Amino acid sequence: MNNFIFQNATKVYFGRGCVKEYLSCLTGPYDTVMLAYGGGSIKKNGIYDEVAGILRNAGKNIVEFSGIMANPTYAKVLEGANLARESKTDMILGIGGGSVMDCCKAISLAARYEGDIWEDFWARPGVIEAEPLPLGVIVTVAGTGSECNGGAVITNEEKKIKTGRDYPKLNPRFALMDPTYTYSVPVKQMVSGGFDILSHIMETYFSEPNEDNVSDDIMEALMKSVIRNLRAAILNPEDYTARSNLMWDSTMAENRIIKMGKKCDFECHNMEHQLGAYTNCNHGCGLAVLHPVYYRHIYKDGLAKFVRFAENVWGIARDGMDEEELALAGINALADFIREIGLPAALKELGTDQAQLKEIANSCGISAGSYKKMTHEEILEIFQECYD
Repeated sequence: MNNFIFQNATKVYFGRGCVKEYLSCLTGPYDTVMLAYGGGSIKKNGIYDEVAGILRNAGKNIVEFSGIMANPTYAKVLEGANLARESKTDMILGIGGGSVMDCCKAISLAARYEGDIWEDFWARPGVIEAEPLPLGVIVTVAGTGSECNGGAVITNEEKKIKTGRDYPKLNPRFALMDPTYTYSVPVKQMVSGGFDILSHIMETYFSEPNEDNVSDDIMEALMKSVIRNLRAAILNPEDYTARSNLMWDSTMAENRIIKMGKKCDFECHNMEHQLGAYTNCNHGCGLAVLHPVYYRHIYKDGLAKFVRFAENVWGIARDGMDEEELALAGINALADFIREIGLPAALKELGTDQAQLKEIANSCGISAGSYKKMTHEEILEIFQECYD
């Protein structure tokens, strides 16, 4: 394995009833809590009332910050930071999925930083010296794994750039993860989040080193878990075993453990982020369209790993196939699974304008960890192949 340093500061409280059991003591040192969330679904499903009731009973002053969108914008981050400063917020409590958590991380930094956080920390990597506002999260959607890292993906609408950075200082202090909180998530959103989990794992798996390593072994088990439990959750959205497994799969995919010793190839995420910056498309749906086509472009350069993927994840027997045929069979199995769970297979289904594809392709970042060095010309080819 390659050399690495591992760090994760987030403390996880996992399981049914964990919010009722732990939230009051976790917010104990703070007087004013910014309650941050998205479009209001937590008010319909009762989560808001439960959380707000616990905070009020603990004597907390609650500052509301709602309306965090699916692809959080830099403008929304600045809005939240201004509110945090004006209200003298002591801590931020984000309730939701990855978009809420990512936005709250950026707010926690912007509220304590005098400069331009986009230019200093998102446009390029920076070094965080300011102490961000304390942040805790309550997870309601399994997908991004944002609860156990310092990563935040933010869209700068003016510049048409969607990008993410991971700073350990932005890790939430705690994450409360009750799988029953995910029951009310619409099936399409659950499936989209589930594929995002699978994407995170695959993009780490399909990278060097190719020699035997612990991370690849863990990832094969995680991929099989996502596939199995996503199928079960589609059949019964209130299958506690399936929903709890998916929730922890999501965390394991992005808590840095499986990335240890790996190069990581996040080219599909780079491409989807820019599709999202231009079209605001659903993240998991965009990834589902891109992955099989991208893998057909790179599999020959990482042939041994794609063969292993076919055999160990999808259980495909060789049956006289040579290595290239077996590798393609694994990619085809992935494409079949995407269709099975009802995700789209073409960019035009996402509202993408074909005339924009060249501009979007030219705006994509190039992943250094890819088995095959991408060019903007080849990214455009992939987009064009994905369109219909």
